[in-house]
Amino acid sequence: METLAVTTPTLADARRVLRRSFGYESFRLGQERAIEAVFAGRDTLVIMPTGGGKSLCYQVPALLLPGLTVVVSPLISLMKDQVDALTARGLPAAFVNSTLTSSQANERFQRAARGDLKLLYVAPERFDFGNTADRLREMGVSLLAVDEAHCISEWGHDFRPSYLRMRSVRERLGDPVTIALTATATPEVRDDIALQLHLRDPERIVTGFDRRNLHYHVLAVKNDAEKDAGLVQVLDRNPGQAIVYAATRKSVERVQATLQRAKVASVAYHAGLDDAHRHEVQDAFMNEDVRAIVATNAFGMGIDKPNVRLVVHHAMPGSLEAYYQEAGRAGRDGNPSEVFLLHSFPDRFTHEFFIKGSYPERTLVEQVYGRLQRDADRAGLVTAGPQDIALALPGKVSAREVESALRVLSQGEALRSENESMSRVSVRLLATPERIKRELSGDYNQGRELLRALWRVAGKQLETGAVIDLDGLPPGFGGGMGAMPLLEDLQSRQFVEFERAGGGTRLTDPRRPLARFPIDWTQLDRRRRAEMSKLDAMQRYAYHTGCRRQFVLRYFGDAAAGKTAMNCGGCDNCLGIKHELNEPVAASTRARKPSGGTRADRTERLQKAAAQREDPAELAVGPEDAGLFAGLRALRSEIARAEQVPAYVVFPDRTLAELAVRRPRTLAAMSAIRGVGPAKLEKYGERFLDAIRNAASVDAA
Repeated sequence: METLAVTTPTLADARRVLRRSFGYESFRLGQERAIEAVFAGRDTLVIMPTGGGKSLCYQVPALLLPGLTVVVSPLISLMKDQVDALTARGLPAAFVNSTLTSSQANERFQRAARGDLKLLYVAPERFDFGNTADRLREMGVSLLAVDEAHCISEWGHDFRPSYLRMRSVRERLGDPVTIALTATATPEVRDDIALQLHLRDPERIVTGFDRRNLHYHVLAVKNDAEKDAGLVQVLDRNPGQAIVYAATRKSVERVQATLQRAKVASVAYHAGLDDAHRHEVQDAFMNEDVRAIVATNAFGMGIDKPNVRLVVHHAMPGSLEAYYQEAGRAGRDGNPSEVFLLHSFPDRFTHEFFIKGSYPERTLVEQVYGRLQRDADRAGLVTAGPQDIALALPGKVSAREVESALRVLSQGEALRSENESMSRVSVRLLATPERIKRELSGDYNQGRELLRALWRVAGKQLETGAVIDLDGLPPGFGGGMGAMPLLEDLQSRQFVEFERAGGGTRLTDPRRPLARFPIDWTQLDRRRRAEMSKLDAMQRYAYHTGCRRQFVLRYFGDAAAGKTAMNCGGCDNCLGIKHELNEPVAASTRARKPSGGTRADRTERLQKAAAQREDPAELAVGPEDAGLFAGLRALRSEIARAEQVPAYVVFPDRTLAELAVRRPRTLAAMSAIRGVGPAKLEKYGERFLDAIRNAASVDAA
């Protein structure tokens, strides 16, 4: 493997790596700024829309900086997807997550220590145990990249507590330069990301949220039956690969069955699938063995499938952040794509239920605590479950709401979960002194001495019950291991009754008022109001009669919102379309199909492309090129199946489109095609050139 790292990398070095390793001639908006900031040793916060090329902002520096780049990534599928793409290009990357055995993970750490890896993707939970951070620090970490950085903000739409430890992880890694990246962050969330990661005077790069190739639509429906009908209608009238988002696992299964009945090849994806089935489903969609995937929001974060033409939300998301991120998985190749929201007012009630369950009212927490005080035993042990507690409370309270109240009590240290102790016991004396003297003599003298030792520790409390640590008794009893058999014998003869202390859920101090525990009621209320505010904004979007694109831009604080004309030409309102069930969808809402034209037209397009270095996403595949394009896609699918990688990892559609239109005949000519780097040229070049030459022979015949 050629060593790419240089001591003092420059933008010229970065452009060379971009061309040689990734096959691109130039950087996109914001990428150079981010890379230059990293090279200058500045912490960097990157906000780029989905499909904007965030990953290159750390992947290119990683290949040039002298040490290791650690990438913190929240999803296993995201890691695998990005590492597959990098290794397909011959780049030194690997991931470490829960899918690996300990020996496999150790082998990858050893490769990183030897310098055989430049990028190592790690889940945030990996730092919660063992010496992961210390091992990485010894290897020398030049750059820490925190992907999907909105997860670190409690005000973000996908908050993950494990991300909160990233600040201390950064310190343990040796305080390397840090780059945080996300596609969805309001100004408040951006500030929180910088605060939580302790970014020092970070370079902030916000390239804008406007995806001009996406067309936004809302179809109003009354119930799930109308949603199903609307979904089939939208899929029927808008061709191409589609992602359908549903709210719950149950609804995912039901919607996917509806599509199967409608003869739409589809698969279902949710967190309840086992790993093997989940990978099988994901690969079926990525390799285009099916047209649509129906999924919860567990699918999609970091999935780099460029040619998704349609995203449909079967249920309204709880926030515009979630909606924008999921909608942004359409049209990552820059081609026109459609985004539909099937909106029914009752969708709101589902989100309100979850918000109440996550952030309970103070009165409910107080009611639950009062119930626990009444029901717990002398040692504070709680035996009732959430459902039992809910039934005992006044009004209509769900078990989910009780669970959230119990979580608040645990966070406020009023409630704790304990493992069963091997030495601590709760003991109550049953026998009278007279009986002890009469029956515990001779062979039973040791039992009598144990009772005396217990009495010295607890006194009269032993008669009502006392928690005693057997390891604290005089040495002659052998601690917990030695005293336990004696205690069991005394219980069998009804001198005492005891149980192991600890284990289960207990009140920290059953007699302590709730007001004396450190519960931040103000923050709890603030979080609840924030989530309700996000839900309100999402609902306003659904009912908005003006420009939907402008609505989204204003929400994210994008300066372009003020410049966006009312007629954006990219949403149903500005196009004057009112979507109704069983009504034809206007042609302008469909993904625009490229015109064909004569051979002279094709020549003119090629000349224009050569003169302007036209973006291949804009190259139109005409009728005379369609057959070759289909053949190239079939070859790509064959290679992808053989290598067990998603099809786009071989080449994205836009590269195949340019190959079909330009029809290079040599490796040198093929290397000029965008997306064809040296590694892929060597690996796949001759096979694709053979397909192009064969197509030319058929045309000539």
